[in-house]
Amino acid sequence: MHVTHLSLADFRSYVRVEVPLDPGVTAFVGPNGQGKTNLVEAVGYLATLGSHRVASDAPLVRMGADRAIIRAQVRQGDRQQLVELELNPGKANRARINRSSQVRPRDVLGVVRTVLFAPEDLALVKGDPGERRRFLDELITARSPRMAGVRSDYERVLKQRNTLLKTAALARRHGGRSMDLSTLDVWDQHLARAGAELLAQRLDLIAAIRPLADKAYEQLAPGGGPVALEYKPSAPGEAHAREELYAQLMAGLGEVRKQEIERGVTLIGPHRDDLILKLGQLPAKGYASHGESWSFALALRLASYDLLRAEGNEPVLVLDDVFAELDARRRERLAELVAPGEQVLVTAAVDDDVPHVLAGARYAVSGGTVERV
Repeated sequence: MHVTHLSLADFRSYVRVEVPLDPGVTAFVGPNGQGKTNLVEAVGYLATLGSHRVASDAPLVRMGADRAIIRAQVRQGDRQQLVELELNPGKANRARINRSSQVRPRDVLGVVRTVLFAPEDLALVKGDPGERRRFLDELITARSPRMAGVRSDYERVLKQRNTLLKTAALARRHGGRSMDLSTLDVWDQHLARAGAELLAQRLDLIAAIRPLADKAYEQLAPGGGPVALEYKPSAPGEAHAREELYAQLMAGLGEVRKQEIERGVTLIGPHRDDLILKLGQLPAKGYASHGESWSFALALRLASYDLLRAEGNEPVLVLDDVFAELDARRRERLAELVAPGEQVLVTAAVDDDVPHVLAGARYAVSGGTVERV
């Protein structure tokens, strides 16, 4: 799979830009702040419905504009598809495939798949659990786009349940009459049902990616491993099957209900879990050096790429200003590993930051213009 054309309107710094793309390596080169990352960010947005740089859509719309458009022509084998997203901050986003009538934005998931390497990836190792949960859930959705609906259902139920708990906590603190919390049982069931599905997918993913991450780390830093991935659930138990996970979550919610009512927040569920990354016998967070942390983060991305490729749909590889962050050894090893990809998009401040093995098309990006050189 590869993107053959990218079109943006009022996205970030671009009023309008058209970028034809070929298979193989394409590098966008230019000084910082000129819009290189904006181009690959748009491709990544099509794949995940989110940005790797910001949490909301508002910064993605050019100042003064009401909306932004991302449009891409995608080829997979002999099949071509045109996918389009309209970003409307404060309103519902819109989507179309092949200029058809409007579809739900999440219906475009799977048309474009990406694995994105970026400086922000260091947070996978050094950051809070939310970064690692996001990594897992985005990869789950890339493997199975229907999981976007499960994730949305879980977030909706969690929000409703938290609202009920917060209201009960406030009433309790202000000496009011106790609330009727009979509906909490229903929300528990909904949360546990969607949560069990999400948990089952996460556990399956970790089992699949664990050996791939260890292999990738050895390729990047020979003799530096082994690495391990361990899931740390908020609900105690060793279940793996969906029905067992459902029972495990229900039991966990029952045990902490009193605390939840006191604190006004849901304390059990996938939104509270963590992925523990280990280097040797120690957790990477807090013990790994800067270089080891980088190698671990890169290994997770390489493992993601290997997994998606093995499952039949090779993703677009995006390397956003990564090489400038790496020492010469890691830079060359990473470049050699990704060079055979069907489509590799690279951003760099100067040509020298792009390893020679990544020879291919070059675009100069400056002052809102993107020109092939």
